[in-house]
Amino acid sequence: MTKKIVFTCLVFLMIFSKGNAQEIESLREKIEKLINTKKATVGIAINGIEAKDTLSVNGGKHFPMQSVFKFPIALTILSEIDKGNLSFDQKINIKKSELLPGLWSPIRKKYPEGCTLTIAEIIEYTVALSDNVGCDVLLKLLGKPQAVESYFSNLGFKDFAVKINEETMQNNWELQFLNWTTPKEANRILTTFYENKKGLLSKRSYDFIWNVMKETQTGKNRLKGQLPKGTVVAHKTGWSGKHKKTGITAAVNNIGIVFLPNGKYFTISAFVTESKEDFKVNEKIISDIAKVAWDYFTAK
Repeated sequence: MTKKIVFTCLVFLMIFSKGNAQEIESLREKIEKLINTKKATVGIAINGIEAKDTLSVNGGKHFPMQSVFKFPIALTILSEIDKGNLSFDQKINIKKSELLPGLWSPIRKKYPEGCTLTIAEIIEYTVALSDNVGCDVLLKLLGKPQAVESYFSNLGFKDFAVKINEETMQNNWELQFLNWTTPKEANRILTTFYENKKGLLSKRSYDFIWNVMKETQTGKNRLKGQLPKGTVVAHKTGWSGKHKKTGITAAVNNIGIVFLPNGKYFTISAFVTESKEDFKVNEKIISDIAKVAWDYFTAK
């Protein structure tokens, strides 16, 4: 009788596991169908609450981050705040000479003659509005861009590199590839810092950065593009523009956490590179994938 029960349980588990695998594979098939016809290389990593709800496409490939790296930069700054080396209310003087005209900067637009902002304000500009001037100000506070890479490397994130700042990156197309990560690693960073099981962030820093991520205003047609109105997404975008000669787009990216109606969430990192498609198509690739992932998780 006992052997029969054990055998029955094993059979049930095998059938159950097979069913779960088929479910996630059906999502993979839909994603691959969406990207196979596109003239672009697409990298995707998706993680649900449960381990079985995990998939990736080109998940281990190196992709240029572009402004996605501003989220890890902010996390590194917050770690310094939590150590007492910096503070949220610390005032930083941004000189007019730092407001470089070649950099996207809402700070420059609002304060063309320079300004004094707190570190908290600079992080908000850098993450929620993707301000390049604010980004480079934060990197100066850390000493050099590699300080971000070192921080994450010490935490065990090896598929991640930050070598240059925005000024350098925007002035040389080829150098953008020095700042890279993989879809899987981007998801792991998002999950690690959102779950905060290791206490990497203090409560104040944790609440601050995730509120800022939820307020991100860029990339409205990417992860959020086809999701129901009012869906909360804590995310960060990146974009390279097109190469003037080749017409190739090196990066249209969006990483984030999508919150579901049932209170759960899924983590998704989407990277589009080597693309011959136009900007709208590149963004739609991401929004299409986010939509089929949403449909998958809300149907569970």
